[in-house]
Parts: sequence; C-alpha cells; structure tokens
Amino acid sequence: MNPEDKRIRKTKKFLKQSLIDLLENKPFDQITVTELCRQADISRITFYSHYDDKYALVDDISCDMLEIARDDFHRMQKENNPEGDPIASYCNLLDCILNLYGDKKHFFRHTIPSENPYLYYTFYQHISENIEHRIEKESHLLQPKYSYKKVSAFLCNGIWGFINESYEENASLEDIRQETRELLKNLLTSGVLMKVEK
Repeated sequence: MNPEDKRIRKTKKFLKQSLIDLLENKPFDQITVTELCRQADISRITFYSHYDDKYALVDDISCDMLEIARDDFHRMQKENNPEGDPIASYCNLLDCILNLYGDKKHFFRHTIPSENPYLYYTFYQHISENIEHRIEKESHLLQPKYSYKKVSAFLCNGIWGFINESYEENASLEDIRQETRELLKNLLTSGVLMKVEK
C-alpha cells in the first residue's frame, strides 16, 4: 500500500466513525454531509472525493461488516464443519452474524426500522442476499418448501427481530446465541420451512 492508500483508509475510517457518533443524537435521515465533515474534521471536497453521498457511506460500512462476517463464516466452516453439514452451516452463519452484532453493537442498535428505516433496510438487504445464497447452496441437502427469497425473508425478519427483542430484554450474548440457535435448528428440522425426509 502506498501512503495515499493509507490516507484514504484513514479518512474513510474517520467518516464512518463520525456517522456512528452522530447517530447517538439524531436519526440518519437528519444527518447532513456538512455535519459528517465537521465531525470528521474534513472538507466537503474530501468527502465527495470518496463518496457520492451519505448513503454511499452507509453502503461502504455495510460492505466492511459483511466482509468481516464472511471471513468469520469461512473460518468456522473450516474449524467445525469440514463435512459441510447444512444445519451446522446455517448455525455458523447465525454465529458470525451474532459475532458481528455483538462486536458492532454501537452501530447495530441504530438499525431499528422505526428509528432509522434506511439503515435497517440496507443491512437487511445485504444479510438477506447472503442467507438466500446459503439456502440455494444447501438446497441439494436441505430443500426449501418455498422460494429462496421467501425463506430468506422469513428467517431474516424473524431472527433479526428475535435478536433485537432479546437485547431489549438485556439478555447476554451467550443466552441470545443459545436461544437463537435452538430456534433456527427447530425451524430447519420441523418441516415448516424445509422438506424433511421421513
């Protein structure tokens, strides 16, 4: 990496953190590029040399986080699911999402539909696409009863809501992990979503 690349990464990091800091006091819809620049101590020209708008900044944050989750998932698959068991794959996917949620809770606690619908929708779309891809990949072993999109939407909305409500009840991450894994396994093996061989 040359020095310019390092400077760019540093500037983007400041902007991402600035957005998270500003979300503590106001919803995303009310945050302006001017405020982001002031918080990050950079000029608007610098901002626009990296991002088209504040929505592109959110998309970049999403991509960063999903890259972390993907790396985590591949590591887990290697460590505890070398045979490629589909239920274990889904549980690993859930675990890497929970790990991300726990590590970046200062951001994810602002992704509530009623508070910041754009943030919620953006992350929901990214996560839903990844889960849809996993459903398709595992479909030869665990065949869905409905379209990939429908099953993904059901799992994403239900489990994301379950996780958020658990945090609202001040449950620990380990309790949430245990309860959510149990819920997911039951959904996948009960015949409600997937065709289960008798």
